[in-house]
Amino acid sequence: MASTYLTRSLSSAGSLTTFTISAWVKRSNLGASNTLFQAQANAGYFRLQFDTNNKIQILDDNSGVNKTTSQVFRDTSAWYHLVFAFNSTQSTSSLRDRLYVNGEEVTSWSTNTPSTQTNSYRWQENNQLQNIGRHGGNSEHYNGLMSHVNCVDGLQLSASDFGSTDSTTGEWKINTSPSVTYGTNGFFILKDGNSVTDQSGRGNNFTVGGGTLTKTEDNPSNVFATGNRLNVNSGGVGTFQYGNNDITVNGASGSQFGSSSTLGMTTGKFYCEAKIITVDSTMIGVSPSPSEDARNDRSPSGGSSSGAVGCLVETGNKYVSGNGTTYGAATSANGIMMIALDLDNLKVYFGSGGQWSNGSGAWNQSGLTSGAALSLTAVASTAEGAYFFSFGDGGGSATGRVQWNFGNGYFGTTAVSSAGTNASGNGIFEYDVPTGFTALSTKGLNL
Repeated sequence: MASTYLTRSLSSAGSLTTFTISAWVKRSNLGASNTLFQAQANAGYFRLQFDTNNKIQILDDNSGVNKTTSQVFRDTSAWYHLVFAFNSTQSTSSLRDRLYVNGEEVTSWSTNTPSTQTNSYRWQENNQLQNIGRHGGNSEHYNGLMSHVNCVDGLQLSASDFGSTDSTTGEWKINTSPSVTYGTNGFFILKDGNSVTDQSGRGNNFTVGGGTLTKTEDNPSNVFATGNRLNVNSGGVGTFQYGNNDITVNGASGSQFGSSSTLGMTTGKFYCEAKIITVDSTMIGVSPSPSEDARNDRSPSGGSSSGAVGCLVETGNKYVSGNGTTYGAATSANGIMMIALDLDNLKVYFGSGGQWSNGSGAWNQSGLTSGAALSLTAVASTAEGAYFFSFGDGGGSATGRVQWNFGNGYFGTTAVSSAGTNASGNGIFEYDVPTGFTALSTKGLNL
């Protein structure tokens, strides 16, 4: 969302003592206040947010609630399901303000002041301005993704009304069409897309108050890879934007690690694209040891023992465990490069502008050729037991910047200009996806 937020002004009050909010969220920014839900009028406020310590915090000045989880939530690769269920008429204080994360009720709090019995929350007051994704003062915007946002007016429900445990995997999964009674001010937005039109039948639509609300293929049922902001070089984290898919290395000179994909690959065939914003000495590739690369400040050119395979943007040369030789040609700023990783045959291929190389120093092939296949180390003998898409800066001023498209169909906030073919049906890309390859997502990993 970045600076994007949604608003709705209430023309009448809902229940001030009983309501439930359910939302699926995928974090991008850590270590800063990120407001999920907020309402503010007449100097009063209600807030549900991630705080600067990456904990979930619930605040309301009228009911007196002030609760902060003991648990921290630092995973930027997965979707969290949050359910906040309030009923101040409950005689037992622990039953008034209930929070569920991925189906489990939170019972450990670092701050735990429950609401006063029968007192009201600000969330559904008459003439209240409800905000999703920002503080009412137009600050502390939520930086991440949201999906299937529900509000039920007048009922205190539980997580099981909006999700369930998969009987095979044991994972918490989404209920895309909950059977609930929404009440006067209830709503259901961001269902299977970026529509702010209420799907509950109550007509309680939201509007985009600022920024751009971008549709994403990444969703609770099919989680796509992003850049991993928890795995950065020793010089510190670079700049991560737009769902952690627009990444700049941290600006130090010399070889620098930029990021790896949040999801790793052990078998199968996977495709991704990278828009090159800053050429510098930027290198894209695959690595079997991104944690080691990060600790040692190295790009996918790797070292003699890393097993990484990369392609240097400014020359098109290939690098296998640190050794560079001719492969493709230079790619200019704003050009789009491609990676096709075949772990069934332990090969990787690079392309640019919709064309692939045959290894002769040009991008001149419409499809993958055997002459351009770069061999990989067997996954079983790799440092982390998987391969990861990665990028970094091999030298120079170390200001390399790329915008990954792992299948969401966007480079930053710009949609692909004309989607290529993709027989797998998984992900949206600028260019044609090679036959048998798919996007790096939970669905792609299980094809």
